[in-house]
Amino acid sequence: MLEFSYPLLALLLPLPWLISYFVPAFKVKQAAIRVPFFNLIAALLKASPNSALQYLKPTRWQQCALICVWILLVIAMTKPVMLGEPQTRQQVGRDLMVLVDLSGSMETADFSIRSDTENSSDSNSHRSSTQSSVEIISRLVAVKRVLNDFAEQRKGDRLGLILFGDAAYLQAPFTADHESWLELLNESQVGMAGQSTHIGDALGLAIKLMQPGLGDDINSRQKDKVVILLTDGNDTDSSVPPIEAAKIAAKKGIRVHVIAIGDPLTLGEQAMDMATIEGVAGLTGGRAFQAISTTELADVYQQISELEPANFASFTYQPKQSVHYLPIAAAIIIYLIAYLAVFSLRLFRTLKVSRLKSDNQEDL
Repeated sequence: MLEFSYPLLALLLPLPWLISYFVPAFKVKQAAIRVPFFNLIAALLKASPNSALQYLKPTRWQQCALICVWILLVIAMTKPVMLGEPQTRQQVGRDLMVLVDLSGSMETADFSIRSDTENSSDSNSHRSSTQSSVEIISRLVAVKRVLNDFAEQRKGDRLGLILFGDAAYLQAPFTADHESWLELLNESQVGMAGQSTHIGDALGLAIKLMQPGLGDDINSRQKDKVVILLTDGNDTDSSVPPIEAAKIAAKKGIRVHVIAIGDPLTLGEQAMDMATIEGVAGLTGGRAFQAISTTELADVYQQISELEPANFASFTYQPKQSVHYLPIAAAIIIYLIAYLAVFSLRLFRTLKVSRLKSDNQEDL
């Protein structure tokens, strides 16, 4: 399919005709023979003398060539393009900042993971039996395992990682290299950031890194900013209270999903403050989840994947290929043919005149 980028330039097509109609023709002077009885000849011929000027008029084939060249040049100016087949593209990718609690309580081994093994009981009958084994792992190990599966589902997303305890630290800036991100996650250990739980400080650092033009977000073209916060306790004396940090995140258009892991019946400093957790999520338009097993934690991440799908927009376009060079090439070819034709005619006339002169001289 052919399309013109600047179709209004086609209005230039009648321009040569308008110029020839309204502008006087170009006149050239040529040598003339002077005779003393010119007025007598003019009177006998009943002709009115005029100035010794001549109009240049192109021949019919020259006019056709000029018209064709002009039409081709105007077509080139309109910039014709060839449209390809419609293409649909999914606009993928989000900025997901994952905040992982590394306080001392994350070392608590209260998450179970079930694995099934199949053992052959009779080699002759090929009968087999399935045995289930339960492995007890720490909260941090469970988080790492589930995040490994979660990262595989976020194709096209940029993932960031913040570890927090007594303070918040940037472990991995936003990156599309999920393998490197997982390596940095797996290198994290309980106590690296201290024994406390400063949720508000972690949120504040995430908000700072997600501001346009700051930190690793300077090259980000994503509009959706999402924070996933994992913690197993309540906030312990952050510089910025979590609720205040959530209000700032809401103003910046950042959604915060909070996942509370561990035993909800825990008391003391390690007890989970569900009111604060739900308040942070609610203020930012996110969701608050609670998981006390590996299966529940995996289900939570599945729900987050559905809430924040990777393919969140699509657009359709048609590839365009400009073909303006084709009419230009055709105009050049026509011009060269016309030039060669004129040159050949002049050469032929010159040779003919020289031959006639030589024949006349031989006759004399």
